[in-house]
Amino acid sequence: MRISPGFEAHERPRIAELYWDAFGQKLGRTLGPRHKALNFIVRVLSPDYAICARGNDGRLLGVVGFKTMDGALVDGDFSDMAAVYGWIGAAWRVLLLTAMERDVENTRFLMDGIFVDPAARGQGVGSRLLEAVAQEAAARGYSELRLDVIDSNGRARALYERRGFAAIGEMSTGWMRHVFGFRSSTTMVRRLD
Repeated sequence: MRISPGFEAHERPRIAELYWDAFGQKLGRTLGPRHKALNFIVRVLSPDYAICARGNDGRLLGVVGFKTMDGALVDGDFSDMAAVYGWIGAAWRVLLLTAMERDVENTRFLMDGIFVDPAARGQGVGSRLLEAVAQEAAARGYSELRLDVIDSNGRARALYERRGFAAIGEMSTGWMRHVFGFRSSTTMVRRLD
């Protein structure tokens, strides 16, 4: 397995599919239908905020994204949203997504999504990507790595705990649970030594 920053343009559709497979249940009502969501994700993916795992044959196994003040793995603005969903469709989508936005901070590096090809799960890909993003955070001078995990993703939370993350807070989604399909998210932090 090889871990490296960024991705090539021809990998955008596959990364969008893997992203949607991982987060589509949560984002489906907001970014769906699937074909439009994939079009939007392909359009806004940024290789500058990605670390990828590839097999020895070059096949993409997984991606971890991160977010800084300058951008994120899946970024974009209103015009990107409008290009895919139209102005009205973009307006209500942006309002909903903004309500779930996570702020970056100066002391903690924000991990912004990790996803692994289903055929590669259980092979240590997620663990390797977590270590790679921790190294990226440390190289940028951060002392902590932060992520959020939803209440219905116990498997991911267990992985994060095994990799040294501890819960520091929980946020309820309130009425938006009907839109996003989960009741709360837990903020977890890992010290970087």
